[in-house]
Amino acid sequence: MKDQTQNSLPDICKTTAFNAPIDKVWQTVSTSEGIAAWFMPNDFVAEVGQTFTLQTPFGPTPCKVLELEPPHLLSFAWGESGWQVTFELQALGDKTQFTLTHSGWGAADEVIPTTGEKQSVVRDRMDNGWEGIVNNNLAKVVEG
Repeated sequence: MKDQTQNSLPDICKTTAFNAPIDKVWQTVSTSEGIAAWFMPNDFVAEVGQTFTLQTPFGPTPCKVLELEPPHLLSFAWGESGWQVTFELQALGDKTQFTLTHSGWGAADEVIPTTGEKQSVVRDRMDNGWEGIVNNNLAKVVEG
């Protein structure tokens, strides 16, 4: 993960509470089948150091599991631009608080090679995308 510098864009952070127990949310965010149901096709394996691929709109993207603390934390490196995505879960009785953090953004004007677009453009698009992915897609799977 890149160090946060003055020129770096801020992390994307989405926090919500789901009407679902933590074990159900964990299974949905920490298994290949679960992740495919709300995010993207993948070959994820829940093991620190394990590499996997997300099938993104820009093609296959390499990832690596960085942290894994069931059922509370999963963090992985995404792509080759220094991104890190972290899922944090906290039990709230029969509900689960879920926080997604997408960090590792560079300078606003830095171009991301895989997209050919500036970090600021991609970050804004992904900020909006994560909103729907977490609050619509993931919510439907875990609360359904």
